[in-house]
Amino acid sequence: MRRGGPSVLGIVLAGGEGKRLMPLTTDRAKPAVTFGGTYRLVDFVLSNLVNADILRICVLTQYKSHSLDRHITTTWRMSSLLGNYITPVPAQQRLGPRWYLGSADAILQSLNLIYDERPEYVAVFGADHVYRMDPSQMLTQHIESGAGVTVAGIRVPRSESPSFGVISPGSDGLTVESFLEKPADPPGLADDPESVFASMGNYIFTTKALIEALQRDSEDEDSVHDMGGSILPQLTDRGEAQLYDFSANHVPGETTRDRGYWRDVGTLDAYYDAHMDLIAERPAFNLYNRQWPIYTHSGQLSPARFNSGGIASESIISAGCLIRGQVTRSVLSPGVLVDPGAVVQGSVLHDNVKIGRGAVVRGAVLDKNTEVPPGATIGVNPERDAELYTVSKGGVIALGKGQLVS
Repeated sequence: MRRGGPSVLGIVLAGGEGKRLMPLTTDRAKPAVTFGGTYRLVDFVLSNLVNADILRICVLTQYKSHSLDRHITTTWRMSSLLGNYITPVPAQQRLGPRWYLGSADAILQSLNLIYDERPEYVAVFGADHVYRMDPSQMLTQHIESGAGVTVAGIRVPRSESPSFGVISPGSDGLTVESFLEKPADPPGLADDPESVFASMGNYIFTTKALIEALQRDSEDEDSVHDMGGSILPQLTDRGEAQLYDFSANHVPGETTRDRGYWRDVGTLDAYYDAHMDLIAERPAFNLYNRQWPIYTHSGQLSPARFNSGGIASESIISAGCLIRGQVTRSVLSPGVLVDPGAVVQGSVLHDNVKIGRGAVVRGAVLDKNTEVPPGATIGVNPERDAELYTVSKGGVIALGKGQLVS
């Protein structure tokens, strides 16, 4: 935080396998997956923390972390003169030769980071979500309340409860009375019986409370050692947990359209839908808010070009792209080539994808370096697509990094 303010250490949990986002996570950790053309998923949480002047951040990594580590170390360089840093921290096996047992165990095995920094508060945030948030407003509520932990919650339809940890607030609207991990039929809210508060996976802890909770959890042989499944219920039972309502958060430059936007993009369908949110005339999530920017680095590339009658509409076209065909309702990362006669509709193309002459791609996500040969089709014949590629429940066709197309 800024000089004279409370001392805060940011810990970003980025060690999950991301199985539900396969094949995009075949070769990389989920937080390293490209989003919105030029960003990585981890850029959203890091931008939120940095914009809020939380400038000392450790990113805990584990599975397939090379791409993520490289992105963080080359993009997120802070001022060492001021003692600020963003650093990836791999699984250190400080407590024995084992991987992290869960997100709580990841922090337990990394307590040296907290002991070295000696912050008053620890902000533990997930790395897999697309949103804008000012964590300093959540921190202010946490300090004023004196709680051991404050968890950010967002209202979602009660029917979506099996996908989230559900927070039940008390009569004061703040104290967490219960926390249920992915319940089938939880009670609705008092003022809206068809809605519940879903945990956003963002927590602010008073340091002492966090360390004590982690130590108690490590001694529980029946624990799953998870922040949401173990630590939050433990502090809830002790009366030390508070809810932060995400709807109360405001960031500079927000619009009435994108205020309160938050998406968990852990599945192919959610990932695809979030991209479609970007391309409307009034996008549900506005990438162009310069007052609360999302930071990244996409390399030194020439501007996009349109030749041979190439056109694009309702789309995001990144630098280095060459469009000679037709692109509609799509998001193209840097270096994409669309040859003459090719048609790309409702698709997400990662870096250096090549669409050959006369090829058709519809409703697909193509990972980097994929080449679609001239005349080939994706998204035209559902039965053939299901035999050759990954197809989500919602019908999104996904090809992995460099996957061959026949």
